[in-house]
Amino acid sequence: MNRLLISLAAALALAASGAALAQQHPAPEPSGYLGEAAPDTYKILPPAPTPGTIRYQADRSAFLATRALKDSPRWSLASADADEAAIVKDMSCALGMELTAQTAPRLTGILMTARYDVRRAVNHPKDIYKRQRPYLIDEGDICVAKTEGLAKSPDYPSGHTTWGWTVGLILAELVPDRSTEILARARSFGESRLVCGVHNMSAVEAGRTNGSIVVAGLHGSARFRADMDAARKELAALRKGAKAPDGAACSAEAELIARSPYN
Repeated sequence: MNRLLISLAAALALAASGAALAQQHPAPEPSGYLGEAAPDTYKILPPAPTPGTIRYQADRSAFLATRALKDSPRWSLASADADEAAIVKDMSCALGMELTAQTAPRLTGILMTARYDVRRAVNHPKDIYKRQRPYLIDEGDICVAKTEGLAKSPDYPSGHTTWGWTVGLILAELVPDRSTEILARARSFGESRLVCGVHNMSAVEAGRTNGSIVVAGLHGSARFRADMDAARKELAALRKGAKAPDGAACSAEAELIARSPYN
């Protein structure tokens, strides 16, 4: 996730116009909920693997082994998951309902603000470690275009995984009876980066830790807690009449994410 700044209109890939979003949610401050009070993830995450270490070799082995997934259904899911702005849509099966920016403005507001906190948590360690992405170390196909911008964006920690796990934790708290399904999908959203070949295994694992750090910090914000209380009521009301996702598609997705790409 290069520089991790999702546009306001596309923040959640919820099908609202930019004008409607602007009316419901003025652009949040780039400081997010935490600003300079955010935890320093660089000092918390384990260091990025270096050549000659066990973790470095494990990363290379995982990348090479998962190239066998090319053109499989799991590869297709990884390709779809590459759009980090579609995270809430991707959670439809896990949530048991489909959401839009118009129907879930409170949730939309939380994620549009928290993305700045995620951005900070990702970019600071990335800029220090400058770890190369796996396909730049070993030859192999990836599920997205090998652009110059992607190559220049460091590997560790994974921004997509940090974002997906942050969103998953927030949604699991808002809809606790669906927390197992939500967190399983959030885990697979990060693992898609391994399947895709654009992040190392260690970067995906660090992304989950990173997301947990962000959410722990967010709970120290009174504004975040108040927004969560409002969003919890919003989603509880929506569940009474929200459109259910396609059952067959959800069954197929559940089967895919139940298989570990590590084995």
